Amino acid sequence: MIKTPYLLFLGDAPDQLAAKVAQGIKDWRPDNAVGQFRMEGCKADVGLTDMTLEDAKAAGAATLVIGVANRGGVISPEWKKVLVMALEEGFDLASGLHNLLSEEADLVAVAAACGRELHDVRIPSVEYPIANGKKRTGKRVLAVGTDCSVGKMYTALCMDAEMKKRGMKSNFRATGQTGILITGDGVPLDAVIADFMAGSVEYLTPDNDADHWDHIEGQGSLFHVSYSGVTMALIHGGQPDALILAHEPTREHMRGLPDYQQPSLHDLRDTALTLAKVANPACQIVGISVNTQHMTDVDAKAYLAEVEADMGLPATDPFRYGAAKLVDALEAI
Repeated sequence: MIKTPYLLFLGDAPDQLAAKVAQGIKDWRPDNAVGQFRMEGCKADVGLTDMTLEDAKAAGAATLVIGVANRGGVISPEWKKVLVMALEEGFDLASGLHNLLSEEADLVAVAAACGRELHDVRIPSVEYPIANGKKRTGKRVLAVGTDCSVGKMYTALCMDAEMKKRGMKSNFRATGQTGILITGDGVPLDAVIADFMAGSVEYLTPDNDADHWDHIEGQGSLFHVSYSGVTMALIHGGQPDALILAHEPTREHMRGLPDYQQPSLHDLRDTALTLAKVANPACQIVGISVNTQHMTDVDAKAYLAEVEADMGLPATDPFRYGAAKLVDALEAI
């Protein structure tokens, strides 16, 4: 188990979105977050107290968590210096990067010498089966996005929290590093061998009570040429009964792809539902989740009203305004 509480490492994150792992932990497990560590040039801030390693250790932090999700998931030489100092200061390290801590010989050596632990949450711990496509009992919902990092995980967490508040049977099923660090369990989907990705999602969402909902953490986007594969695995392995369309309307282009534009919600609806019906012909699109964090309250509410009128579906920002509309739509299925 990863020891808590955490010091969240933001490193030299180039923008706020790059620190989405730290932001997710701070928003959903605030009791686990003592403070943040930012290097010179860091352009992200999750709203925690800036601390040195010494300050954080004195405040009780036990693990330095790499809270940055950079393109390619690499540990830079500049980060390495801080990580070594953290081990020497008495911290364990935890990371969800593709660049595994356990494959860095110098970190392994320092950790052994200092009696510290290295935690890589992006290592599959199960031999997952190949998907069989058999219908499972229980209900499942998946958020699919017009782009990466538009709020699919937050949508699932918000709906799960709203269902639990209502006394409904519900679970959030983590499929990425942030979700796993928040909940302590899940499938690191983008680290699973391609042929077994859909099977791992079947494994993650087994048979359940007829009135139980699994909220599957969404990943990637069908329209993102870098990460569409994980989305397909979620759609077919998850066999969702319901889809939520997720969108961030203020972006100028796809995340990390300046030559690509986000699709319209109409295009996402038609493409995602067609693919979802392959594995579950009864699948429905029931609502729209809009990430309005960069909009004023007035502009956000006006935009949501426009989307509802255009799409004929309930639309909300579930983190800002609550997930009641989306859960109402799921209850109606």
